Formats: sequence, structure tokens, C-alpha cells
Amino acid sequence: MTEVVHERRGPLRAVLRRWPTAVALAAAALMLGGGLGDVDEAVSGFGEALLLLPLEYLIVNRIGRRAASWPVVGCMVVVTLAVGMLDVVPLSAVFVAAALVLLVWGAVAGAPDGRGAFGVQAAGMLAFGAVALTALAVDPDLGRCLVAAGWFLHGVWDAVHLKLDKAVSRSYAEACGVIDILVAAMLVFLL
Repeated sequence: MTEVVHERRGPLRAVLRRWPTAVALAAAALMLGGGLGDVDEAVSGFGEALLLLPLEYLIVNRIGRRAASWPVVGCMVVVTLAVGMLDVVPLSAVFVAAALVLLVWGAVAGAPDGRGAFGVQAAGMLAFGAVALTALAVDPDLGRCLVAAGWFLHGVWDAVHLKLDKAVSRSYAEACGVIDILVAAMLVFLL
């Protein structure tokens, strides 16, 4: 009898351990349900959002607390919605300005996890930022490919951080990695 109860709990426990993946799948379903719009809108929206991904890592590195990963995401969503509703400056300009402040601050003051860890996140911010900004400036078809590549590569970035158990919380790295790969696939196959 004990074996039967244990077998029933096994799959449930496995599902509960993968809650970040479930969150990412739900987010992807919501994106698909809302429609991706035309190529220009998708490239613009996902291109600007691509700037958020490394910015999250940079902010958490600057705070020095991996447990802050999800609260930082929540704050970033609120800021994104507020800036979008105000429609005073482009969202990408806000993200770039925030990244520059954090990059200069970290370079001057150092970071709680050390200069090496900060350097990795700074390099990520610069590389993914360059891909995102380039994608926003070129033809939408090329931009779509660049944005899709950026999202896919950030999914790899998340997987490496998950494996190494570094920079952000494991649950965030898992969820972000799954959503990144799904967004890349949507951009390639559904537009």
C-alpha cells in the first residue's frame, strides 16, 4: 500500500518541482492568445523586451541577492507598464539608460559578488543589448532573425546560469530559459 501512495506522489512532486517551467508555458500561451501582431510590432516589442533579459541579471548582480530575482522581475514589469502608458520616451531608451547607470555604478563601486561576476553580467548586457538595438534599427525581416537569435541565446545563457547555480535564482533561470526558447521559436515559426 505504501508503494502505491509513493508512486502517486512521485509525478505530482516532479510537476511541482518544475513550477518555473509551468509559469513559462503559461506566459507563452498568454502571448500566443493575444496574437503576435505583424512582423514590425513583434520585432519592436520582443526587441525591446530582449533588453530586459540581461538587465534583470545586471540588477540582481548589483543588488547581490539572487533571491531578489522574482521581485526585480515584478518591479521591471511595473516600470515597463508605467513607461508604456506614459508614452513619453521609448521603452528601449529607458532600458538602455538603466543599463548604463548600472554598468557605470558597478564599474566604479564594484559589486557584492565581485568584479568577475559583475564583468560577466556586464558583458551579457552589452552583447544582448547590441543584438536588441541592432534588431530595432534594421529591416524587420532581418530584425526578426536577430531578435529570435537573441532570445534563443539568452535561453542558453539562462541554462548555463542554472547549471552553474549562479547570478539569479534557479527558479528564475529555469523559467526565463524556457520562455526565451519559446519566444525564439514563436518568432521563427509563427511570424
